[in-house]
This record gives sequence, structure tokens and C-alpha cells, in this order.
Amino acid sequence: MKKYYITLVFGIIALNLQAQIDRTQIPKPGPAPQINLQEPQHFELKNGLKVLVVENHKLPRVSIQLLIDNPPILEGDKAGVSSLEASLLGNGSKTIPKDDFNEEVDFLGARIRFGSQSAFASSLSKYFPRILELMADAAINPNFTEVEFDKEKQKLLTALKAQEKDVSAIASRVQRALAYGASHPYGEFTTEETINNVSLLDVVQFYEDYFVPANAYLVIIGDVEFDSVQKLVEEHFTPWVKAVPPSFQFSRPSNAQYTQINFVDVPNAVQSEVSVESLVDLTMKNEDYLHVLMANRILGGGAQGRLFLNLREDKAYTYHSYSSIGNDKYAPATFKATAQVRNMVTDSTVVEILKELDKIIKEPVTDDELKDAKAKYVGNFVLALEKPETIARYALNIETEDLPKDYYKTYLERINAISKEDVQKAAQKYMTIDKARVVVTGKGSEVIENLEKITFNNKRVPVKYYDKYAKGSEKPNYEVSVPEGLTAQNVLEKYIEAIGGTDKLMGVESYSLRAEAEMQGMKLNLEVKKTSKNQFMQDLKVMGNSMSKQVVDGNKGYMVMQGQRKDLGEEELKKAKEESAPFPELNLLNTDVVLEGIEVIDGKKAYKIKISNEKTSFYDIETGLKVQDAVSIETQGQQMNTIFNYSDYQEVSGIKFPFLLKQTMGPQKFEFIVKEIKVNEGVSDVDFE
Repeated sequence: MKKYYITLVFGIIALNLQAQIDRTQIPKPGPAPQINLQEPQHFELKNGLKVLVVENHKLPRVSIQLLIDNPPILEGDKAGVSSLEASLLGNGSKTIPKDDFNEEVDFLGARIRFGSQSAFASSLSKYFPRILELMADAAINPNFTEVEFDKEKQKLLTALKAQEKDVSAIASRVQRALAYGASHPYGEFTTEETINNVSLLDVVQFYEDYFVPANAYLVIIGDVEFDSVQKLVEEHFTPWVKAVPPSFQFSRPSNAQYTQINFVDVPNAVQSEVSVESLVDLTMKNEDYLHVLMANRILGGGAQGRLFLNLREDKAYTYHSYSSIGNDKYAPATFKATAQVRNMVTDSTVVEILKELDKIIKEPVTDDELKDAKAKYVGNFVLALEKPETIARYALNIETEDLPKDYYKTYLERINAISKEDVQKAAQKYMTIDKARVVVTGKGSEVIENLEKITFNNKRVPVKYYDKYAKGSEKPNYEVSVPEGLTAQNVLEKYIEAIGGTDKLMGVESYSLRAEAEMQGMKLNLEVKKTSKNQFMQDLKVMGNSMSKQVVDGNKGYMVMQGQRKDLGEEELKKAKEESAPFPELNLLNTDVVLEGIEVIDGKKAYKIKISNEKTSFYDIETGLKVQDAVSIETQGQQMNTIFNYSDYQEVSGIKFPFLLKQTMGPQKFEFIVKEIKVNEGVSDVDFE
């Protein structure tokens, strides 16, 4: 009875408490959670290496991070020497061959990697003494050999070759060079010439000059004891010879004198890279550092940012649009607002980004925007505390950026204290539309005309032209006239003759194709089969499993996506049948396709033929071979552009086929290498069931 009485009393109390709570009011937020970041223990070696140790015994793991906090290094006519140094570091040591070194690290389930001015390792705590020893040995006694140097140099040259026509790589290079100047450490770039200037002796000298302990920090976090760490570090890092790196003097970069568009013509671009950028004097020590981070978060720091909501969700111009702002104690940092967009909306994108910048500078953000941005920062901050790398970074920031010891302990408190006025003042101070540099990298023949018409705040925005290496150039001239009397049919006839001739093509009843590509380390297999009886099959497999398949058999057809089958509608079937012929150009001879002009594709002039409202094809003027198809389709209310490039033509059964097929769709790029083509064999009606 007594127990029943007590339960009843508690029930009444609970009901009374509920009655006192007004459920119609949103509860007020509580105080920011207290952040208990364990302060690192410190010691310093005589050679200048500063060591920070954080004991964390929750998990039997340890992470080791080495950072050499040198000022920016100008590499000049040997730009790329730091990349070569980084690639050679960690290839064993003078006492342990590369293969033995890597095999032991793998056997211990550990990781060791190097940068030109850094290193990182992680392992189970029981292997920590050995991993620290291996890391120190590789850092202090690097195994620089001519054989490995030649390998890494060739890799770097191959990568540069692959980037020659890569629009994103070109855009990134030009953006940096225009912001800082090509003679500044942040603006210089690697070329084939500068790489060929670098010798193994240059790499050794660079290492000896800059991979030194004077500005070095070693952060060790995990299941370790401070005393044992100190003994091990003193044992393995004391041999690191004390030295001070050379210092450089370089000119201080400045913003553009006025807002302008800097255009870089890349004729093979399928979309434009747009970046609105400016330089800012911002360090983590600045009192308004968190304020400007909040302004950037609201403008374009994620999927809830204004840029993303405007350019993707509202306008459907792009997959994404973001902004970022850096901090740097050595030189001005960069503010950027970026987007990759379709050619036809390049000018509109520039205007919309400028509008969003203008708005965040002139008008306070909303209460909801500020609330959401704070919530995102708080959530990210708390989640990041679970990672040892985060704790290491915070410890390093406090040391290298001269921050207060309680900087991260009071982080959430300072975030929550930010007001709308703080955000607007930060935007006005660090974001500019008066001296913004709008760098556009894209296909000039399709975007320049509209870019030159842009006005903002009742002022014309001037356009300046640059080449792929940020040197000033003349406006591109696209006025290439088509020879008088030449028709689309003439171009198609030349193509047909170039690949084998009408008689050869008419004799093809079927052909099959197998090709391979890679996507994020996974193998893609493409199989295509066609016949002269309106039969077509295309099957794309990922690691042996069909990802998408399309089949046409006369007047019926279907497609399968991720296991879901869908019959083709009337319009879909019509378009599929147009592509089902082994050589569609034979059928196009009797249609009203139009020769629209001449454009440059991959550095060569090509005739442009409009096949339909959705498709345009390009044929090389000299060889007659088809080099590109551009296809535009509407998907879920958005216009999607897909580019197919054809090259490396080889003869099979007397007919030339492209053996390199490149497909670009938005940010995705696939390069299929044809492995086999069979003509008039290996195809039957069963393939189209």
C-alpha cells in the first residue's frame, strides 16, 4: 500500500509539472555546452622541434602529425621541386629499402604519409614505438635515389599532360595566378619546362633547406604516456640536424583596381568555371574571424547557402555553388564564390553571384539564416571533436596562430554570441563587389558575346582576356567562314569516305564493341551491339554488375536502371532508333541537317552540324572524322549537357572506328578505351530480347 501511495504522489507531481509548461512556446536555447578540450603537454628538443602530447586512453590508437610551419616558398623556374620532394619522402630510408618499409607499415596495420612540409602516421598504440621510429627515420634519413626520382618526375609530367585540356585545372591555375601574380609563391604554377629544370640534387637541396626542425611541430594524440613519448621522441628525433630555413621577400599582392571579368578561352569546355574572387587580410587572431566565417556560411558555405539555393534550387544553372574564405598569417588570403554552369547561363551566373554579394553586404541576414548557420557550426564542431586529427589541428592552431589557450573552449560561446550586425560588418569588411575579379574559364565562342553585355549596379563590367597561363591576350576571333557552297551533306559524305566508304558501310549487317573505363578505382565495362535491322543494345556494368541497359528491337524497346525496367515511350523509341543504325550518318544524308559553322574542338577546326534540337555533331575539317557529339536533354526540370569525344581511330575489317571514347556530363568524366570490335560476327537476335 505504501509503494502504491508513493507512485501516486510522483504521478501527481509529474502532471502538475506538465500543466505548468506552455507547449505553445518554443523553449529557449540553453547555454552553450562546455567544451573540455584536454590541453596538450609540451616539451622541446634542442634542435627546435616542439612536441605536443595529448593522452587519450579511450581507444588503443595513436596519431602522429608533423608540421613544418615555414613561410611560403617561391620555387621560381624550378616550380614542382616541392611536389617531387613530397613524392620521394616516405619511400623507405637510407637504412630500410622502400619495399621493406612499406611492407612493415602494412603488416602493422598502420599508415604513414608525407607532404613537402609535413608528415602523418597512425597505428594501434602497441605499435606506436615502431611507427614513430619508422616515421622519424623516413623524415630524417630520406632515401632519395635517381631511379625513384625519374619515376616520380615522369608521373608529374604525365599528370601535367593530362591537365592540358582539363578546364578545372586551367581555371584553378589562372585564378591563383591572377589573384597573386605568377611570381608569388601562391600564384606560381608548375609547367613541363619547370619540371624539366629540376634535378635530384635540387630535390635534395630543397629538403635540406626547408625540411628542418626550426619551425617544426610534432603532435602526438592517443593511448600513450607522456614520459614514454618524451623518451621515444628524444631518441628518434634528436638526430634531426638543427637548421633555419632561408627566407624570401616577395611583393604583396593586391586586388583588382575595379570589378572586371577575366576570361580564359578553352574551346573544348562543355561548361564554364566561374569564380568571383578577392584578397582579404584575415588571420585566426582577428576579433571578427568567426563573424566572417558566419557570413560566408550564410552566403555559400553549404547546401543551405544563398548561392546554392539561388543557382541550383531556384535557377537550376548548376549542380552546386559555394563560397569560401581563407586565413593566412603570411600573406593575404582569398575569398571566392564559385560555380560550374552551362555555357548558355554563364553571364546570368556572374550577375547572380554579384547580386548575392551585394545583398549580404548591404542588408542584414535574417534571424532564421543566422540561427541555421550557428546550428551547423555547433554541430560540425561537436562532431569533429571525436576525431584525433581535429584535436591535433586545434593544438597546432593555438601554437602556430598565437591563439589564446581557451580559444576552442570558448568557441561555441563566441559563435552563439554573433549578431546579425556582426555578420553584416564582416561582410562589408571582407567581401567586395567594387574590386572583385570575376574569372571565367570556358568556351569563348558560346559565352563571350553575352559576357561583354553584363552590367551591374548600372555600370558595364569590362572584360579582359587571358591565356591558359594567365598572360594577357587578345580577344579570340571566332569568325571562320565556311567555304562557299559547302553543305552538311558534303561534310557527312567526307566522313563516310574517311571511315571506309559507302560500299563498306552498307556491307555491315552488325557490329559489337567492348570498352573499359575506371571510376573512383572501380572498373566500368561497356558493351554495345548494333544491326542494320533497327536493333541496338547498350549495357554498362560496374564491377560486373549491370548499372544501366538499353535495348531496341525494331518497334519496341526498354531500359533497365539499377534493376528497374521501363519500356520506352513513343518519343524515346524514335530517338533510340535514330541511334540504332551501325552508321547513322548514312541515314542523315537524306535529312535536313544544317551546317552551322566552324568551331575549334581540342585545338583543331571542325565543321558543326546541327542534327536536331538536342544533338550537334562536329567533324574534323582536315580528316573528315567525327570528333564530338554534344547532346542536351531535360531531366527533372534541369537541362543536362553530355559531350562525347571520339579519337584514336583504328581500322577493323576495312572500316575506321574510334578506340578512345570520352564522355563528360556535368562534373563526371569517363574515358572508355575500346578493347574489341567485331564486324558481322558475334551478334544475334537473342542479344535484343
